[in-house]
Amino acid sequence: MRYIQKIFMVSFLLIFPFVVQVYAGESVSFKGKSGTLQIAGGTAHIPVMRDLARLVMTEAPSVRIAIAGGGSGVGIQKVGEGLVDIGNSGRRPTEREIESYGLVLYRWALDGVALAVHPSNPVDGLDAASLAAIYKGEIRNWKELGGPDRTITLYTRDAASGTREVFWSKALKKGDIVDTAHVVASNGAMKTAITQDPAAIGYVSVGHLEPGIKGLRFEGVMPGVDTVLSGAYTVSRGLYSSTEGEATGLAADFLNYLYTPEGQAIIRDKGFIPADRD
Repeated sequence: MRYIQKIFMVSFLLIFPFVVQVYAGESVSFKGKSGTLQIAGGTAHIPVMRDLARLVMTEAPSVRIAIAGGGSGVGIQKVGEGLVDIGNSGRRPTEREIESYGLVLYRWALDGVALAVHPSNPVDGLDAASLAAIYKGEIRNWKELGGPDRTITLYTRDAASGTREVFWSKALKKGDIVDTAHVVASNGAMKTAITQDPAAIGYVSVGHLEPGIKGLRFEGVMPGVDTVLSGAYTVSRGLYSSTEGEATGLAADFLNYLYTPEGQAIIRDKGFIPADRD
């Protein structure tokens, strides 16, 4: 099984001398603050986190914020072990994870996981049975699906990925994924792989769909903000950030910003649906 890795990184800083109540829904000021904030985990979260970090740094140049990917499992583990301040995940941490790590959850967006192929592929949609057969390795050529006579190149995510967890449980119904599938480590790596491979099929967060890859209808429904929000597109999930105990200082400010009108505008701009905490 081949493994393609890609790690995202941004940088900066701040310190957290006092507790701040999260979820005020009001503008958050970072003026005069300084220190460091470490964030890691789900790669779907990165576009939102990166834009938010830029705004914070512009307002408070003495703040440094480091954002790394690694997948949902990594985000949950690192925040639970005190290695980062905020851990991101594309799934709700399990009750066992919440209890053992003492996590406090902040769901701030809804997202769909979209099937994606190269734009040159004439296939526009798949049903659940065909998709399951592709990932089991039973359908191996696009001509069996009305496409060109071309061997299908299958892509999936690593076991730590929340995107994979949602795709596997809701699109594949926990069916098998053939071990010849290429494994990529992030939504960005998946986009790159599909963009460069006319025979590819994979899956990405709806927020990562772009002209270089083509989203497919699944069970007759096109993935998108409207269909995720309406519930018509069923391969969907919440985007979570977690802290070890109640968020304090800069971590609380940063998370609080996600629920303000400014933060929600960023979430919408990246193709997600702003959500209340659950």
